[in-house]
Amino acid sequence: MNPVVEAVTERILKRSKTRRTGYLDLIARQRDGGTNRHNLACGNLAHGFAASGADKDAIKRGKAMNIGIVTAFNDMLSAHQPYGRYPEAIKLYAREVGATAQVAGGVPAMCDGVTQGQAGMDLSLFSRDVIALSTAIALSHSMFEGALLLGICDKIVPGLLIGALRFGHLPTIFVPGGPMPSGMANTEKVRIRQLFAEGKVGQTELLEAESASYHDAGTCTFYGTANSNQIMMEVMGLHMPASAFVNPGTRLRSELTRAATHRVADIGWDSDDYRPLGRCVDEKAIVNACVGLLATGGSTNHAIHLPAIARAAGIIIDWQDFDELSAAVPLVARIYPNGSGDVNDFHRAGGIGFVIRELCAAGLLHSDVLTVARRSLADYGVEPTLVDDALVWQPAPQLPRDDTILRPVATAFSPDGGMRLLKGNLGRCIIKTSAVQPDRWTIDAPCAVFSTQDDVLRAFKAGELDRDVVVIVRFQGPNANGMPELHKLTPALGVLQDKGFRVALVTDGRMSGASGKVPAAIHVTPEAALGGGIGKLKTGDRVRVCAVTGTLSSQADLSAREPAPSPPAADGTGRELFSFMRSGADEAERGASAMLAGAEL
Repeated sequence: MNPVVEAVTERILKRSKTRRTGYLDLIARQRDGGTNRHNLACGNLAHGFAASGADKDAIKRGKAMNIGIVTAFNDMLSAHQPYGRYPEAIKLYAREVGATAQVAGGVPAMCDGVTQGQAGMDLSLFSRDVIALSTAIALSHSMFEGALLLGICDKIVPGLLIGALRFGHLPTIFVPGGPMPSGMANTEKVRIRQLFAEGKVGQTELLEAESASYHDAGTCTFYGTANSNQIMMEVMGLHMPASAFVNPGTRLRSELTRAATHRVADIGWDSDDYRPLGRCVDEKAIVNACVGLLATGGSTNHAIHLPAIARAAGIIIDWQDFDELSAAVPLVARIYPNGSGDVNDFHRAGGIGFVIRELCAAGLLHSDVLTVARRSLADYGVEPTLVDDALVWQPAPQLPRDDTILRPVATAFSPDGGMRLLKGNLGRCIIKTSAVQPDRWTIDAPCAVFSTQDDVLRAFKAGELDRDVVVIVRFQGPNANGMPELHKLTPALGVLQDKGFRVALVTDGRMSGASGKVPAAIHVTPEAALGGGIGKLKTGDRVRVCAVTGTLSSQADLSAREPAPSPPAADGTGRELFSFMRSGADEAERGASAMLAGAEL
């Protein structure tokens, strides 16, 4: 093993020992102490199979595995629309191996693309907790010996996994839906967005460009949080191998879903190959998720989601772990916004199978984790295909089919993974450098302080930011307004940078999982609403953001200042219903979760 990866893993194992032992005791008790169908009373069981049609007798007799399906289907979101017909197909696939399946429950699936810059974005991060709670409710009926989780996008996969981990005695597989075919080139979309920000094109042209980019069923094709989720599930061994980026509506996609259904039936607790979720997601698997994310330039949102996922399994990680792993893990993929190709291009170039094989061979991934599908993670170095209409896995290519998108470890794009911890008198935060030119890794300039995105955009349109500037957007943390993404600022800040100004963003909120070319110091903790240094800054204070030295600081004497008062909480769009989550949320480095904080996980 790479010595840094090994050292970080050992530190996490030691740090997590007590909580992890407690977690494993919990799932053992759940399996043996009554959280299963055979211990249900007759009235309980009759309710559970009353409407099961052709599967009613099999569920009643209790001889076959019953698979719980938790689905994030809705037909408003392109990524989740394909899931509409999955349950009926899964029921047929289950019968092929003598099992049964039922939809245990549905979870909400909101889209940051739809709510970006809108009031609904204030609910986005906390939707993860709602999804986890919904998953727990779905699996709480004790009707199931295994689970299939249908979800892809930003908060949905972390929420499903957090909820399912509390039922970690169940063998569980994630079933992806795949990305939409490629549309308008991402670089062209960005060009039109920036023209719109400058007032050079109108809404008609902008809407046409956006519609040509997001144009069909399937996941968006840029490498944001949704597709980072898919990479993480692969390197944690929770998918069927290399299944993430096969397009919807294809025969291969259907066969991969069939294979997942058959496989979850194979690894049940009555089999000789029992693989419970809580044993698959261990300290090494969490480290693998970090490494896979860093090696591919993935979403900064997972600096929040991974600590929360880990806590649900009794594991404790922090941003220092990310920082040290990032220094040791080379960047082997460039996918938009870190490169020109999208996830379809990445998949054709060799995809996740190539990445896993390379990282395992270099000792950067723990290949000895318990996966849902193979002997070891090293066996995930494959790609699926159809031969005479049958699903087979072939070895991933020895060399990438496009080395502008994918490279071996020996000739990586960068020696590090590009996600770094910054700290100083303004707090601790994360910065992603993989899409930022090295000459912009250090920005030292007077700041301009704002409390909303709209205030920033008004200043931009008025020409007040046409200078070297560190834009501060505070009161955007989980306790203030739910920690929305601030992707609405990307075009405006990009325009300022293209004009030659030295620009950075500093915020206690989130940036898009597709954070791009402008340096952004994000997730600042302590947040302004809790008295953090970011809440004491005044416009004109000099601020230094340096990814080289890991610095986030101001020359101002903040100790003598009182923090600015928090703006009143916004209401409408259901935001008032989430006030208890805002007031009880953990800091970002612990996962920004009210649910996990309340459970003392």
